[in-house]
Amino acid sequence: MPSGFMLACLLAFTLQIFFSLPPVSSDSLLPMISTFQGLIKLGEGVVNYPEDVAVDRNGVVYTATRDGWIMRLQNNGTWKNWKLIHSQTLLGITTTKEKNNLIVCDSDKGLLKVSENGVTVLASHVTGSKLRFANDVIEASDGSLYITVSSTKFAPKAYYLDLVEGEPHGQLLRYDPSSKQVSIVLEGLYFANGVALSKHGDFVVVCESWKCIKHWLKLGDKRDREIFIENLPGGPDNINLAPDGSFWISLIKMNSSAVETVHSSKNRKQLLEEHPELINQLMSTGKGAAAKVVKVSANGSIIREFNDPNAKNISFVTSALEFQGNLYLASINSNFIGKLPLK
Repeated sequence: MPSGFMLACLLAFTLQIFFSLPPVSSDSLLPMISTFQGLIKLGEGVVNYPEDVAVDRNGVVYTATRDGWIMRLQNNGTWKNWKLIHSQTLLGITTTKEKNNLIVCDSDKGLLKVSENGVTVLASHVTGSKLRFANDVIEASDGSLYITVSSTKFAPKAYYLDLVEGEPHGQLLRYDPSSKQVSIVLEGLYFANGVALSKHGDFVVVCESWKCIKHWLKLGDKRDREIFIENLPGGPDNINLAPDGSFWISLIKMNSSAVETVHSSKNRKQLLEEHPELINQLMSTGKGAAAKVVKVSANGSIIREFNDPNAKNISFVTSALEFQGNLYLASINSNFIGKLPLK
């Protein structure tokens, strides 16, 4: 049992977080706000906590589950267990255009290729070190793959420690299919998460803890990184290109003032490390966690939002992908893939 002093510390920590909610920013006032009403739950009870969703060139929808299955959606609306990867750490996925393979980020094994022939490890190391905590991946027009690494210091199970420390341990990597080598494109990223390629293939957007940055693939006179969008109404997770050249970004409800409070106090950091359950005071991740998705234009302006503050239809959306007039939604809290008609 914790001592009376520790209980007092826990109470004080919780109250300070509760009363330090961030003010509403004018940047968060969105021009078009919708709910997730009308959401269709595809394969409810069958899909086990999917983190991401992808569509191949033939229009087949895929997802990766927490129990290691790569599943694909059949024409009759049911899911099929396609390939089993013996892993519980599958995160971002994408498809390749030329060979129509599925690329999977396994935060333990590295970068995987999944095809009818089975599962192959494309990359497990970068510059001599183990490739760990690979989070998301996207293919560029030349066939190379851009991969985000959330943290080179902390494992996925201790992701909250990266948040608490508040130091930039993330990376953007590039896999060259010709040489089969991985190189470091960007370092010093704050918990690098989703990555997406622009419609014209001239830049990638990488989502960090509090903002998304733009990296030009042909630098010229441009800097290696610049702000794409900041002051988002939540912490950005995965990002996907929309058919019109804008981007869909899933957001996690976070208490920015509380995180700053933790960063500024060594004692509070230690308290959170010893009591990781307090992470829920910084970010809501449980079954009742709010779901939020925003659509951001190519110039970095929010143009639409979907919001479910009480998780009535879906909670804690981690990925949103537009395909044929529908928004496909993945959530690590759900046992289905959401399909939301865009009206």
